[in-house]
Amino acid sequence: MRYKLLFSLAFAGILAGCVAAYFFSIEKPALPPAFDPPSNPYATGIYAEGIVESAQSSGENINVYPEVPGTVVEILVSEGQEVRKGAPLLLIGDSVQRATTQQQKSAAEAAHALLEELKAEPRKETLDVAEAQVVSAEAALKTAQDELTKQRAAYELDPRSISKDALDGAINAEALAQANLEVARRQRDLTKAGAWSFDIQNQERQYNALENSYLSNKNLLDKYVLRAPTDGVVLSINTIVGNYVSPQGGYDSYTQGMDPPLVLGTPQKNIQVRCYIDEILVPRLPSPSKMKAQMSIRGSVVKVPLDYVRMQPFVSPKIELSDEREERVDVRVLPIIFKVEKPKDVNLYPGELVDVYIGE
Repeated sequence: MRYKLLFSLAFAGILAGCVAAYFFSIEKPALPPAFDPPSNPYATGIYAEGIVESAQSSGENINVYPEVPGTVVEILVSEGQEVRKGAPLLLIGDSVQRATTQQQKSAAEAAHALLEELKAEPRKETLDVAEAQVVSAEAALKTAQDELTKQRAAYELDPRSISKDALDGAINAEALAQANLEVARRQRDLTKAGAWSFDIQNQERQYNALENSYLSNKNLLDKYVLRAPTDGVVLSINTIVGNYVSPQGGYDSYTQGMDPPLVLGTPQKNIQVRCYIDEILVPRLPSPSKMKAQMSIRGSVVKVPLDYVRMQPFVSPKIELSDEREERVDVRVLPIIFKVEKPKDVNLYPGELVDVYIGE
């Protein structure tokens, strides 16, 4: 009885294995692709990877860097916002520079006030004092002269009536009064002449130096407001309030590199495609007059014709490498720019990678 049970279980296992082998050997049909891969529309077309960017007369998107370092205290725009040339984009902390500028302004104003004071001399009140001193000296001279006349008359009538010392004292007093009058008159003339021309010139130079220093600090203070260099759209903001930025950019903790605080581009309707042709394929490029190109948008079946704009005649390292500045680069490419009409029913943004075929 036991052997029959074992044979039954063995037979059931073999049968189950055959059934499983049959079902697992059935091939399931492959799922259709989410989208058709790009195909070469030209008989001898060249494939290139392209990147969408805002249309510029030269170069790529506008990377906006500050000219002074500091901490971001306020961001005045948002991504996707259109801005006009000169519009403020973000503010950098300027408390120290603002205080320095105000100090220079006060020093320049003080120097200017002193210059105007020198030019306005003589002051009426000061001249009135000088005139009064002349009048006082004239009166003192008149008194000394009258006293000397009396002493001489008495001495001539009777030499014994006054001493010789008293007469000599009266003569000296008259001479001293005459000298004092001359000093008072010269002081009045000096006051009336006003400030010396050399003093005015020296003060004018000091004022100009302080004024130029103030204007220099004021211009530097204006640079703490980062402004749009041209009309455009804010494509990317790579900093936040509290971050430290410098003319080298702002530190990105994810990439551990320095990124521009803001990136500007032209309005979204004005876009172009920058293609990178491997230097090995450069000899196969057709002439610009015969060049045609077609772009395939990844993730869709949309194919868009491209119009040749220009070629950047400089073979450079491929930008997709991790750090072209530090590693040895053997892959070099030639950039070619094409103009594209943005399809109405397709989303297309600067920075998006596309597939491009170039033919003739």
